[in-house]
Amino acid sequence: MTAEVIVDIAHSEVDKIFEYRAIEGVEEGSRVRVPFGKMTVDGYVMRLKEKSDFGDGRLKSVTSVIDRALTRECLELAKKIAARYHCPMALTLRLFLPAEMRRGAVRELFKNVAVYSGAPVAVRANAKAQAAALEFLREQKRCGYTELCEKFGAAAVRALAEKGAFTVEKERVSRTPMRDAGGEAAARTLTQAQRGAVERIKSSAKTVQLIHGVTGSGKTEIYLTLIAEALKEGKTAVFLVPEISLTPQMFSQLRARFGSAAAIMHSGLSAGEKFDEWHRLRTGEARIAIGARSAVFAPVENVGVIVIDEEHDGSYASETNPRYDTREIAKMRAEYNGCKLILGSATPSVETYLKATEGEYGLIELPERINKNPLPEMIVADMRREVRRGNNSPFSAALREELENCLESGNQAILFLNRRGFAQSVVCRECGKVIKCERCDVSLTYHSEENCLKCHMCGATYKMLSACPECGGVHLSYTGTGTQKVVGELKKLLPSARILRMDVDTTSGKEGHYKILKKFADHEADILVGTQMIAKGHDFPSVTLVGILDADMSLHFSDYRSGERTFQLVTPVSGRSGRAKEKGKVVLQTYDPENYILRFAMHYDYAAFFKHEVSLRKATAFPPFAKIVRVMVTGEEESKALEVLKPVYFSLKEVYDAHPQDFLFFNKMKSPVKKIQDKFRYQVLMRIRNERLLPEIYERALREKTRDVLVYVEENPANLS
Repeated sequence: MTAEVIVDIAHSEVDKIFEYRAIEGVEEGSRVRVPFGKMTVDGYVMRLKEKSDFGDGRLKSVTSVIDRALTRECLELAKKIAARYHCPMALTLRLFLPAEMRRGAVRELFKNVAVYSGAPVAVRANAKAQAAALEFLREQKRCGYTELCEKFGAAAVRALAEKGAFTVEKERVSRTPMRDAGGEAAARTLTQAQRGAVERIKSSAKTVQLIHGVTGSGKTEIYLTLIAEALKEGKTAVFLVPEISLTPQMFSQLRARFGSAAAIMHSGLSAGEKFDEWHRLRTGEARIAIGARSAVFAPVENVGVIVIDEEHDGSYASETNPRYDTREIAKMRAEYNGCKLILGSATPSVETYLKATEGEYGLIELPERINKNPLPEMIVADMRREVRRGNNSPFSAALREELENCLESGNQAILFLNRRGFAQSVVCRECGKVIKCERCDVSLTYHSEENCLKCHMCGATYKMLSACPECGGVHLSYTGTGTQKVVGELKKLLPSARILRMDVDTTSGKEGHYKILKKFADHEADILVGTQMIAKGHDFPSVTLVGILDADMSLHFSDYRSGERTFQLVTPVSGRSGRAKEKGKVVLQTYDPENYILRFAMHYDYAAFFKHEVSLRKATAFPPFAKIVRVMVTGEEESKALEVLKPVYFSLKEVYDAHPQDFLFFNKMKSPVKKIQDKFRYQVLMRIRNERLLPEIYERALREKTRDVLVYVEENPANLS
């Protein structure tokens, strides 16, 4: 028998099938060790066949079998991803495995268990520890060997073992994350609108279904009902959320409803937890995978439904190779399994909603909250007037008043500011120099608690400066407000208020997101201050006030999506308010209250926003009416990056010259952020009408990369900087 193997080396020169003589235990999807040149490397068995194309006598043999990690669906999906995104097969196959497992850095954990034998055992009258341990074993029947030794002493336990009181067995230990998540599931009856949505989804012939529902309209209950019905049919489910911070709350709901059938997958877990949750899904012990982007590769078989909540979120686009769109991968899986892909959002992406209105996707509208409560009242605070009145604090008079009223009534508030740290940048007032990261072309952010400067691009930390490195001036000023500063100002304004902060800095520890959210849910704090990780998905019944401190922040970026992103931030964060019985309020602080995007958001008018935005995109030929393609060239030496940029540009220019009618824009330039992590960045930027040119663009661009210079292609990149 011959095994067709992809070796686990992500390089185009070895990106092909190699044949080996199969040994006992080799199956399709097996990870194996194989001889490769002078090395022995890992590989993936893609197919087994009777005879080799080269003659069995010339083949080397598989050295050993590691495990059978990959399902047939994984293998087929990896082929499609490699072809779609023009990357080595080894790279796509790695997506389906925990990184530590692939490197051999983690494996199953076992412990020794003492199992009561029932045999008659004589214990001396003065051997009290032995007698107590024996009685304990009779009652418990089995107990961890280490725990038994800790309880009664190692000598007594060894003596009982020698007398045959128990046998020792190995038992697999499951490193389960968030053990206290879950609880009792509240019995919920679907409303007429929810039941109608479920029936329409099940009866529709369309694979992809969009649920466009206002915040609080009951989308989650529809998801859980569809998952429950899939499980009843003996199938599995995949549930994706955009932020790690959303995973704990959704996981708790799934655990409450489905118990241990739910497994969590995200980067915040320890290596052991990741492996064990992956293993539970692979063996079928768990049947629901929930997590952020990477959970789309969960090793479940016979998938019955895939859910992508907050489908508009930019985090569903991978920014590392392969640069895939999670929604596209999910659709591949849905088509393979013949199941439904459910996209849910209060503010769908323009591309998705257009496909739904044109009939490519199914569309379910939920325009009302499940409890029939009105959407929160929106109070607009014009910060220009606040400045003229001499108010230089982060809080308008309206927000201060509403915060005091909210806390007096015993309710909770959320303050949203999409910028962490104390100050956005440090500027020398004498020469005007902005203090930047040495590795990246971005300004450093001041963090007051650690009294240091941090780069939010590469994570580098610097000591706080006492003088300007350019002119030696000692007059340094701080510009912009971050979450740290907001918390400091809040403590002055409301000294008795209990405040939690949730951003990248406060959630880096073990289960950091879960602990903060649980504290807030348990009413251990009155105000939650945070970045976009608090903006969507969370359901806190006591929150009756949301303050949006800088609604303009994402509005004026030089990006065709800036208006859409602003609408998609303001609307969901507003929806955190008034989700229970009491009416909610939102204070929106802005320097541009007449802006049309904010006007649409103030009235929760997605239909008007979409109509305006899609007309603008069509008139200017931006996605979804064209495709932006960016070829990035990055290298540690600027001269080498430029050397590679030239052939990339001239090769792509041949495509442009041959099809000028299909190009709306074509040029080479420095990237807006010229350097990240010591790598200089250049780009060829294109806007094309004809997607059939993509394979040639990929092929021409990627063939120019060298050992020192990386070249990659992005389609409609989420971040154009």
